[in-house]
Amino acid sequence: MSSSYSLSDFDLRSTPCRVDVLATFQAVEFALSQGDIEQKLSDQYDRVTVYRTLKTFLTQGLLHKVLDDNGGVKYALCKELCHQGDHHHQHDHVHFKCNQCGQTTCLETVHIPTIQLPAGFTKQESNLLIQGVCSMCRV
Repeated sequence: MSSSYSLSDFDLRSTPCRVDVLATFQAVEFALSQGDIEQKLSDQYDRVTVYRTLKTFLTQGLLHKVLDDNGGVKYALCKELCHQGDHHHQHDHVHFKCNQCGQTTCLETVHIPTIQLPAGFTKQESNLLIQGVCSMCRV
């Protein structure tokens, strides 16, 4: 299972939607899109409520963005408490998308190499998506 954070760890007020969205992420080991969340919770919450919850989780450092190969965005639980201390909400690790099952997974131990940018350019974020077959599908 994923990280077992509570909303209070992120100074967030507990609402039914926040509790359910967090539980949905904690039940999986891969990134989810807003559509995935909406599909799982469609009978309880509207799109705007889910969107606002994801945005709040992102801002507070509970989630980070994972870019999809189709140009879409998925979200994954942060493995560390990104909001605490002087820690920047930075995720320079590799994401892996399985071409068979379609799941995108954070590879926390594989870091994006440092790239020397030309003068005048300042990095704000790095994204690296590797595509292939995951260990579960390879069996």
